[in-house]
Amino acid sequence: MKKLNNIAVLTSGGDAPGMNAAVRAVVRTGIYHQLNVFGVMYGYRGILKNEIFPMESKSVANIIQRGGTILKTARCKEFYEYEGRKKAYENLKKHNIDGLIVIGGDGSFNGAQKFSQEFDIPCIGLPGTIDKDIAGTDNTIGFDTAVNTAIEAIDKIRDTADAHDRLFVIEVMGRDAGYIALHSGIATGAEHIMMPERKTELHDIIEELQANERRKKLVNLIVVAEGDDTGGANEVARRIKESCPQLDTRVCILGHIQRGGSPTCTDRILASRMGYAAVDALLEGIHNVMIGIVNDKIHYTPLDKAVKAKQEIDPEWFKIVKILAS
Repeated sequence: MKKLNNIAVLTSGGDAPGMNAAVRAVVRTGIYHQLNVFGVMYGYRGILKNEIFPMESKSVANIIQRGGTILKTARCKEFYEYEGRKKAYENLKKHNIDGLIVIGGDGSFNGAQKFSQEFDIPCIGLPGTIDKDIAGTDNTIGFDTAVNTAIEAIDKIRDTADAHDRLFVIEVMGRDAGYIALHSGIATGAEHIMMPERKTELHDIIEELQANERRKKLVNLIVVAEGDDTGGANEVARRIKESCPQLDTRVCILGHIQRGGSPTCTDRILASRMGYAAVDALLEGIHNVMIGIVNDKIHYTPLDKAVKAKQEIDPEWFKIVKILAS
């Protein structure tokens, strides 16, 4: 096995609370094992532009509680092409880097998988995405914080909904996955949850709203994932207003507040464990895998499987939603 001396870490794709905790864990674990650790600014774009710099223990002081990412993140179309990845390889070799840790989502892992197949730099992926849309781990870095942010906002919306007897349609993030909608909806007592994984018949919801009105249940919450096939909260509200003009219907789109903020304890610990495990995997000669945690144990998933697979929502969740909202 080739001796490991120099490793690099980057954050890629959408930011997620806890990314800084993961960077901190990678840097300090690497230094503990007498490795030289480099940070890469702006994800894959930073490799192409040679924005690579050595990191010390003090480089990651006082960041575990911060949202966002001190390494920044950006999209990089050049990295999609072989010539771009070749240039990235050449820049990494200028720094004698022989291991790369990528913190991001499935798009980031797709780039890491291709890169590791074409060149002799092993890659380890850490799932940093608020959507929890990657298979091979029970949770992803940032998901718990995003859900708690959504819950706090929805709780406040319920207060004003109750004060005015209003129907609120609340849109949360989740272009391809409905986990934020599912968890925040259940936790806030939403009457309906709409998400990409399950087709929602809006006319059924409208019928229930009309029945609720007849029995004087005037406060209703509908939580919608942005990727729901109906078209998002504005479209849902428009169609409800057409059928139920007597309902005082309002829309609230939570948007990017779900990405920001100080990570929860759960996300800090998750990111710290994964960052530590990523360095440990490289030292053990385990390459081209995503680090996950399944049943509270470190779990390795080959990058190609992590890219192709998605978390599947257990049908039992949909039954729980229906019963608890009745």
